[in-house]
Amino acid sequence: MQVDITHLEAHRAALTGHCYRMLGSPVDAEDAVQETIVRAWQNLDRFQGRASVRTWLYRIATNVCLDALSHRSRRGRPMEDSPLGSVDDALEARPRTHWLEPIPDAHVLPPDAGPFELAALRQSIRLAFVAALQHLPPRQRATLLLTEVLGWSAAEVAGCLDTSVAAVNSALQRARETLVTRKVTSSEEGLSDEQTRLLERYVDAFHRYDVDCLAGLLREDATLSMPPYTLWLQGPDAIRAWLLGRGAGCRGSRLIPTRACGSPAFGHYHPSPGGGHQPWALIVLELSVDRIAAWNSFLDAENLFPLFELPPQLPS
Repeated sequence: MQVDITHLEAHRAALTGHCYRMLGSPVDAEDAVQETIVRAWQNLDRFQGRASVRTWLYRIATNVCLDALSHRSRRGRPMEDSPLGSVDDALEARPRTHWLEPIPDAHVLPPDAGPFELAALRQSIRLAFVAALQHLPPRQRATLLLTEVLGWSAAEVAGCLDTSVAAVNSALQRARETLVTRKVTSSEEGLSDEQTRLLERYVDAFHRYDVDCLAGLLREDATLSMPPYTLWLQGPDAIRAWLLGRGAGCRGSRLIPTRACGSPAFGHYHPSPGGGHQPWALIVLELSVDRIAAWNSFLDAENLFPLFELPPQLPS
């Protein structure tokens, strides 16, 4: 088979998803994919059809990610990084490189994937799952993803990581045990009619800034986080107090729907003093049956809104 740059680029979305799960950042993932394609292009003469192009690219991408992870700390979420806060706590920020970041579904879901593959891939990019992965040592992380998400055999993973099958099986067992302690569970594939109505009520209540209605949509243990701030809150009462207090500047905001990390998301536009609305946060909602389990507001609008191709502002 004659491989050219078109064959390599055809795998970009799938590779971006793999690198995102490894690295927890869309920017870092896209950099890793670009490096993967460059390395593949430079070494085409060594390929010679000895494996599928897809397998060969995943091997390169995995090792690019392992190289990157060898000199950086894991990314996390406020709920794992600091104790439960209160509405009166000071706001402490950390750099964007500290936090797990959301990624657009469109960047990581291959357009030619079948429905069952898409379902599995959406599960594998959910914030809770990717956050749990960050607690695994890099090689355990790679082992779990290559076997559980990509369906590789222990022998194939051993070849990729230059190790033994016994070492792969041991790493896989430890990785699975860690995920159990992180209480990672799968969520429903797709939105039920009830969840669609829940989102409609959320948007309507947000636009009207009906805080009582918003609080009523939350699960009893729901969390609110706002990276880059370390502060996070839990429970409808605390979140309601925030929205009525220090968060009251969101009154009059507008939401534009999108999709991030296999979940419903919204570009949140804040009222602008000069009229209209300006980018404020990317909201990613994690749903549980008929309630909101987590409300994640990523305040890095400068980087996230262009990534999600959201308008730079909304008119009056």
